Amino acid sequence: MTQAQFITPDWPDAPANIGAMATMRGGGVSTGPYDDGRGGGGLNLGLHCGDDAELVRENRKRLQASLPATPAWTSQVHGIAVADSATVVAGAPVQVADAGVSDKRGVVCAVMTADCLPVLFADLEGKVVGAA
Repeated sequence: MTQAQFITPDWPDAPANIGAMATMRGGGVSTGPYDDGRGGGGLNLGLHCGDDAELVRENRKRLQASLPATPAWTSQVHGIAVADSATVVAGAPVQVADAGVSDKRGVVCAVMTADCLPVLFADLEGKVVGAA
């Protein structure tokens, strides 16, 4: 199984207990317009864009292998809503938000990007994190 491809930001002032990453297109199983652009499977993570849901779930599983917990997936919109990522759980109603924050250890805040760059936040002690 190919692993999800990602990059880690150069964030020298981040507290030692905080991790951050951004996925790339490669390392997944999506095909067609969702592939990696080089003939390989794409790592599309969005259930909302028309890709086969089973392929997206496999892509999310591959990403999960590189994370300490399941990402807090929301229904992302361009707005001002912020989700408490610790309350985003599988099987619960999907929360609509454009950002996620948490003050709980082990929570993975997630945002999806296309033509935008993610903005990552953490307090100086590494007790509160966020992604928008």
